[in-house]
Amino acid sequence: MSIDRFIVRKLETCRELTTRSNLVKLLQIRIAKVWEAEERSRKG
Repeated sequence: MSIDRFIVRKLETCRELTTRSNLVKLLQIRIAKVWEAEERSRKG
């Protein structure tokens, strides 16, 4: 299982607010890194 799917699955089941907040932040960081890598590959 990929780490992204793991994070999403944990978000679906987690009820603790601080843990959910940290999982969302982690997912946002991972999305930002992928976005930046894609932008760099488009520029050449």
